[in-house]
Amino acid sequence: MRQVAIYGKGGIGKSTTTQNLTAGLAEMGKKIMIVGCDPKADSTRLILGGLAQKTVLDTLREEGDDIDLDLILKKGYGGIKGVESGGPEPGVGCAGRGIITSINLLEQLGAYDEDLDYVFYDVLGDVVCGGFAMPIREGKAQEIYIVCSGEMMALYAANNIAKGIQKYATTGGVRLGGLICNSRKVEGEEELVKAVAKEIGTQMIHFVPRDKAVQKAEINKKTVIDFSPQEAQADEYRALAKKVDENDMFVIPKPMPIERLEQILMEHGIMD
Repeated sequence: MRQVAIYGKGGIGKSTTTQNLTAGLAEMGKKIMIVGCDPKADSTRLILGGLAQKTVLDTLREEGDDIDLDLILKKGYGGIKGVESGGPEPGVGCAGRGIITSINLLEQLGAYDEDLDYVFYDVLGDVVCGGFAMPIREGKAQEIYIVCSGEMMALYAANNIAKGIQKYATTGGVRLGGLICNSRKVEGEEELVKAVAKEIGTQMIHFVPRDKAVQKAEINKKTVIDFSPQEAQADEYRALAKKVDENDMFVIPKPMPIERLEQILMEHGIMD
């Protein structure tokens, strides 16, 4: 079983990318569980057809500690299983603790004992908070993909996440599998992301073009592969799924000093 965490700047499209990627893997016959690690609880929405998934923390608050797995785990497209960690009530507590609580509970309830090929953790933001770093800090996820774009702040975040991976590589055994460029149609975007990936010692595993098909599918509460499987964008996610499945390049990244990152951005015309 491969345990994969998807990180990236807030709003960069991690949840959309994760769900479309897992749809591609499911189409290949892979058995998958997604653990949503975001208080917004939107990591499984497209897989479950918009089902308002009751989160682990909400369930624990309402039902107490003695709960069954089927209360928090639901099946969706391609047999993909979805769990949402959830978070504390607004303004109270640490959202990162929801991830710790959820993963521990899933282990206790035997969710990981099932015949799974992949577990995906869709993680909010970067790793400055210990709770959100939990999947890599404690070795729950062995491989990380960073979703980014050619925008400055997305690449700042990617470099920062690389620092977290480097920090926990020895103790947790985590490795970086590559950058996924979720295009924002920035000029020279593909070349820029490839340059940043090379600098930190990894690869841009796939360039996902921007396409209205993604928004159309989301409005219909589905992934692109589910909603419009003949679309060119569906083939992009299939290609990403194949690359992830066949990937054998896992590295301890070498994050850049901020000055070097800014230099690369300037060389590609981003900070002119």
